[in-house]
Amino acid sequence: MAHKFEIYKDKAGEYRVRFKYNSEVMFSTEGYSSKDSAKKAIASIQKNGPGAPTEDNS
Repeated sequence: MAHKFEIYKDKAGEYRVRFKYNSEVMFSTEGYSSKDSAKKAIASIQKNGPGAPTEDNS
């Protein structure tokens, strides 16, 4: 699969989510105190992301 979400622990011990496409990190989230919260962030991105508008601030 060319794309995936990864949950990992940062140096501060918080859980973070990163989205990778072809092994390149496209974005990462803020830190969460629990793995469950990181999983909820993934679910929110999957649910709300496809319909999100694009804002061009250039």
